[in-house]
Amino acid sequence: MPVPDVRELRLGDMVFNRRGSAVRQLIHAFVGLSLRLFFRRIETLNASVVPYKGPLIFVMNHPNGLIDPSLVFVALPRKVSFLAKSTLFKIPVLAKMLRVVEALPVFRRIDDADVGQNVKTFDASHSLLKRGGAIALFPEGVSHNSPKLLPIKTGAARIALGAISGFEASEEIHLKIIPVGLYYTSKTRFRSEALIYFGAPMDIEPVELEEDGGPPRTEVRELTERIEGALREVTVNAETGAEIDSANEAANLFLSVTETLDLEESLAARFEFVRKFLDSSYDESPETLETREITGMISGYKKKLRVLGLEPENLSLSKHPFWYVFQHFIFRVAVLTLVLPLSAAGFVLHLPAYQIGRVLGERYSKHGADDIVSTVKIGAGIILMPLTWIVTGLVVGWLFGWRFGIPAVPVAAICGYAAMKSLESLTDLRGWFRAVVLFFRRRDLFIELLIERRDLHRKLSR
Repeated sequence: MPVPDVRELRLGDMVFNRRGSAVRQLIHAFVGLSLRLFFRRIETLNASVVPYKGPLIFVMNHPNGLIDPSLVFVALPRKVSFLAKSTLFKIPVLAKMLRVVEALPVFRRIDDADVGQNVKTFDASHSLLKRGGAIALFPEGVSHNSPKLLPIKTGAARIALGAISGFEASEEIHLKIIPVGLYYTSKTRFRSEALIYFGAPMDIEPVELEEDGGPPRTEVRELTERIEGALREVTVNAETGAEIDSANEAANLFLSVTETLDLEESLAARFEFVRKFLDSSYDESPETLETREITGMISGYKKKLRVLGLEPENLSLSKHPFWYVFQHFIFRVAVLTLVLPLSAAGFVLHLPAYQIGRVLGERYSKHGADDIVSTVKIGAGIILMPLTWIVTGLVVGWLFGWRFGIPAVPVAAICGYAAMKSLESLTDLRGWFRAVVLFFRRRDLFIELLIERRDLHRKLSR
């Protein structure tokens, strides 16, 4: 069985070695920095399957507004042009950015747009693919909150078949379609996590075009069904959000057995577990009935841990020697104490911007038919965080002179970063510290919970 190609996407990966103009590279850096601040961790799975040359079409699920194309935009070193809804081109600043990255407008009936203009978009897509370029699109047609894929539209199939058909054998181009699954631990929570899963490339064969120059409907429908099947292989699909919540609870428990103070399981491992858990829940076989029984047991177990303020991974404390745990806590507490002045200042300075972004995300959760909560939060942060630094510099400069005001701007940014990392570290340490207290004060309960976790893990393994 091949080893999955799992990589954590660093800021340097998003910014350096990118192709395109200086302005495009600047946009890469801007988008990459924004995403790395919003997400605690971004991983790619099987990115190595993506060829660096030749025409490509990326087809993706669309759960998270402008965040979805942004992730793929920064994840690949090769240039990708996106098909974006036409209404985005009416937003002045965004429209300029979209043109720089060579995005193409899609005109949707749901936006009351003239869908006849899509002929130009299809022609531009064909031209780009024939030159060996890459495009990315969302065949669901809308960003949504559904726990499963929406019905796939035919645009991707029509573009693909139209681009490679109607040539002499010597002129044929070899086009591939790559399904991309986007998986979020939480779409809207600050410092959550995201996985970009690249599926196996699909080879596309040319067809005989009809008299109007378009591909036959039968072939379009068949390719659309292939695309939908490929997308289901790289996405999580459930009937309800509650089913996904249950699968995530099971994943937390199952993966916690291998997590320690220093080791965190990959998002790819979580994704694969969630998919398998959901797949085992949709028939009336004995295995399905056992899965439902285990789900109830996990829910009860999580309630016990919640009362104690613990997460399943905190019980892995018993894997470490006492002195290792002691040194670990002393070191992290010392670091937090050293950066406390910066963290406290950063927390106070950035709290208004954070709260405003949260309120805006709740208020402006839709753009037409699309869900855009995370897009609004990140957009607000892009504006409000630098504004916070500038205002800090102006205030310090007014009070103490510009010799202090100018360096106050980068210092404010550093304080904000220190506050963010300190809060994350405190949240993590709190659970582990409670596990230490439980181990020494009520060791019998700690061991009982550890045994129960082991039994649940064994059942989930089956």
